[in-house]
Amino acid sequence: MGDSRNCEQCGTLFTPRREHARFCCARCRAAWNREHQGDPVTGVSALMWSITAMSDTTGRLSRVKAADRPRAFAVIGEAVWWITIVDATLVRHHPQPYDTVMAGQNPAERQLIEETLAGLRFVRNRIGDEADLAELIDPGWPGPRAGNEPITAWVWKPAPLPSLESASARGRAWEMSRYQAYQAQLVGHNLGEIFGRAAAFLKLAAASSPSVLDISADAAR
Repeated sequence: MGDSRNCEQCGTLFTPRREHARFCCARCRAAWNREHQGDPVTGVSALMWSITAMSDTTGRLSRVKAADRPRAFAVIGEAVWWITIVDATLVRHHPQPYDTVMAGQNPAERQLIEETLAGLRFVRNRIGDEADLAELIDPGWPGPRAGNEPITAWVWKPAPLPSLESASARGRAWEMSRYQAYQAQLVGHNLGEIFGRAAAFLKLAAASSPSVLDISADAAR
C-alpha cells in the first residue's frame, strides 16, 4: 500500500502494513495501550472469550443441515463475524505473536492464510451492507438427500465488483485488495475448508501470546 496515515501515539506519518494499523511501531502501540487501556487481564480474558465463541460457532457449522436455510445462514454469518473480530484483536493488541506465527509459515501458506482472512473481511463488509450471504454462497444442486448434507460442503461463489464510488482512495484500495483475496482464495472452495483454515491459524496465534499463556496458566492452578 502506498497510502499513509499519522500514528495515533506520536503523530509520525507512516505507511501501514495492514488496513487497520494505527501506530508506526510496536513501542507506540505499547505506550498507547498503557495510557488508554484498563486491566490487561480483562483484555486477554475478552480475547479468550472471543476465541471460544469463534471455535463454538465454527464447530456448529458441521452440525447444521442444508435443509435448515435460515439457521445455516445465521451460523455462517456468526462464523464470519467472530473470525474477523479475533483476527483484528490479535493484529491490534498481540501483533508480535501473530506476526511470529505468520512468519513461520512457508511463503505459499502465508499468502494463503493472509488472503483467506482478507477474503472473509470482504464477506463481513458485504453482508453488513447491500449484499446477502445467499449471493455469495452456492449450496449446490438440490436433490433427494441434499437437505441432509452439512453446510460445510457449500461453496463460495464469485462476487461482482464492489461499488466504491463513495469510498476514499484509501478505502477503495483496501476494499479492492479484500475483493481480490476473496476471488483468489474463497471462490470455488467449501465453507469447511475456509473456516477451518482461518480458525486454526487464529487459535495458534493466540496460543503463542505470552499474555494469553500467563492467564491460561493462572486459570489452570
